[in-house]
Amino acid sequence: MLPMTRLSVNLNKVALLRNTRDVGMPDVERAARIAVDAGTYGITVHPRPDERHTRPSDVVDLSAFTQEAGVEFNIEGNPTPRFLELVHQVVPAQCTLVPDSPDQRTSDHGWDLDADGARLRPVIADLKARGIRVSLFMDPEPSLIGPVAAVGADRIEIYTEPYAAAFGTADQAKELDACADCAGEAERAGLGVNAGHDLNLHNLPTLCQHVPGILEVSIGHALVADALELGLAETVAAYLRALSSAG
Repeated sequence: MLPMTRLSVNLNKVALLRNTRDVGMPDVERAARIAVDAGTYGITVHPRPDERHTRPSDVVDLSAFTQEAGVEFNIEGNPTPRFLELVHQVVPAQCTLVPDSPDQRTSDHGWDLDADGARLRPVIADLKARGIRVSLFMDPEPSLIGPVAAVGADRIEIYTEPYAAAFGTADQAKELDACADCAGEAERAGLGVNAGHDLNLHNLPTLCQHVPGILEVSIGHALVADALELGLAETVAAYLRALSSAG
């Protein structure tokens, strides 16, 4: 039997809310503690150059907390010199490299390794030499997965927005099959499979049932939105129940 997919809670939207005022509320580290106490396997952040949500100081604080708590820390971002300096400082368990530009509202596409593979290869080698697992954010297109192993990454993260947008429509099966085919290509290449973007309590179980072997999902926007109604601890528990039901 395959292990249950693990949950990593993305705290960007907690930090975004905090940054609208100068009173330190809500507290990002406290949110991490609540999520960990509720059973999450990991914490994710995506610090952006404009610091509109998680800031370098958050990354440092959360690194210390996750090490103390014994949970995984995943840092997402485009491997710019400033980003890599922060990753080198805290040495997370996982670094997910994402090809987003500074002005993007959110991540909306995966890597083109024909164009970016040569740039990524030394970055990935450096991160792995520091003991950091490397995942590449990839579009749900099976033909794009083969080169990932060649550039040295350990995992892919399937960009699941197309599936989420198609959920409940006639295109749902097609997008699920694309995710499953990507996962199959990755596994044949010896890569682990993560998934993320626009996943929620409704579409998450179907994805995990149709794409067995997903090791980790990182969820932020929907989870924080649900927490406004349910509370953060109960929301994390609800996502864990959704993952359990998929298994």
